[in-house]
Amino acid sequence: MKISLVGAGYWGNNILRVLSELGVLSSVCDSDKDILRRVKDRFPNVHFTSDLDEIMNSDSDAVAVATPAKTHFEIARKAMEAGKDVFVEKPLALTLDDAEALRSLAGSRKKILMVGHILRYHPAVEKLKDLAAGGKLGRLNYIYSNRLNFGKLRVEENILWSFAPHDISVMLYLLDELPESVTAFGAAYLDEKRADVTLTTLEFKSGVKGHIYVSWINPFKEQKLVVAGEKGMAVFDDTRDADKLVLYPHRVQWENEIPRAVKADGVPVELERAEPLKSELKHFIDCVSTRKTPKTDVEEGLRVLKVLMLSQSSLDRKGEKMTLNGEKNYFVHPTAFVEENAEIGSGTKIWHFSHVMGGAKIGEKCVIAQNCYIGSRATLGNGVKLQNNVSVYDLVELGDNVFVGPSAVFTNDTNPRAKFPKGGKWVPTKVHEGASIGANSTILCGIELGRAAFVGAGAVVTKSVPDYAVVVGNPAKILGYMCECGEKLRFEKDSAKCGKCGRNYTRSGEAVKQTT
Repeated sequence: MKISLVGAGYWGNNILRVLSELGVLSSVCDSDKDILRRVKDRFPNVHFTSDLDEIMNSDSDAVAVATPAKTHFEIARKAMEAGKDVFVEKPLALTLDDAEALRSLAGSRKKILMVGHILRYHPAVEKLKDLAAGGKLGRLNYIYSNRLNFGKLRVEENILWSFAPHDISVMLYLLDELPESVTAFGAAYLDEKRADVTLTTLEFKSGVKGHIYVSWINPFKEQKLVVAGEKGMAVFDDTRDADKLVLYPHRVQWENEIPRAVKADGVPVELERAEPLKSELKHFIDCVSTRKTPKTDVEEGLRVLKVLMLSQSSLDRKGEKMTLNGEKNYFVHPTAFVEENAEIGSGTKIWHFSHVMGGAKIGEKCVIAQNCYIGSRATLGNGVKLQNNVSVYDLVELGDNVFVGPSAVFTNDTNPRAKFPKGGKWVPTKVHEGASIGANSTILCGIELGRAAFVGAGAVVTKSVPDYAVVVGNPAKILGYMCECGEKLRFEKDSAKCGKCGRNYTRSGEAVKQTT
């Protein structure tokens, strides 16, 4: 078997060593030529290159990916399209869409896709699973982990994405369930863009709570996992040279309705002596040879990624509890009312006194402000923002990133009569991606607002508006044109270039098109 390695940096260097020891390493690729110079002399029989296409076109059977997380999706995709099995370090990808695309590709190409959750291959974790499943700890109450250090600081990802995947993977494995909710707090001390310290709480349907504390600015190194049950507690301390897993058969004894802690000496649990990374890569080689499903396959990678993304969403919202609802999670204020069968995308927020009818479709990361109404046949794309007092009636369709100002009005009936109702036979209205509608404006039904069109405050729009047009007045008329970034366009000989973002446009009559 021949395996190529992409990425020979900090962790990739360890994978390089182990694949070489296992006798399967054929080639190594890294875009940093200084890294290649440092390692190539140690492995004279291995081909080194900085050309990724050379790896993809090689005769290797599989590719191991140990590059920055933002590159995992693209490299794994290219490798599978080149006919190779893939081992990719955690996380599998940075978005669920990318992870699911990799899952689909692996399935259609019948390729092995394994994720590097190394703790799943640690003898202590396997023994912990046996202790929990065998009832040695009794009913599990909580699990907590501390993964702390003062060492390598990353700029590609924050501490949550760098350290926490290990412990998330272990907790999901031990409990065999996904959390119902996730809460994460953190702080960024070195760089305001990236958290250095986070504390994440996972709440499971079984009643178990998990806590994950990670930091790379801690004064000492700690890698400790504690599993507490009603009959005993197990401590896995990976920084110890010996007795990495110790069982404490502590118990609580009740006397006259008063609990008393009864302590017992810790009992070291005998473990197989094995290097987790070598066990992990041996497992990958075995899966490539036999075509069996890896223990940490793409499904495992997706589960961990879902929890990571929920944690990041909570972190971004300063500790707001995020619930796992299939693949959706969103916030509804207690005073708002969302009927059953409404489709609401991940990250959407629905605020005070708003009402969403059953059947309504709302995309991801939308903001529905105070006192809004969404009809049962209304559709909102991703990133839509409704300000206060907006009603989006049936058959009104808002594209991605549409902005609707406070008290703007949509209609869906050209000639309404209370005595002669239409019975749901409304007239549709469509607002295309990126359009903005000003406060107190009125949009008559049966028309379209073009891409990135801009409706001035108080305007009454009675006919369709072309892309990028700015309309004002009653009835609304074209005043000029606006770039999708919001900057006014100034045309010369029917051509314009945005002075802010540099996008180029051409005009023909009232129609404007973006050319770049």
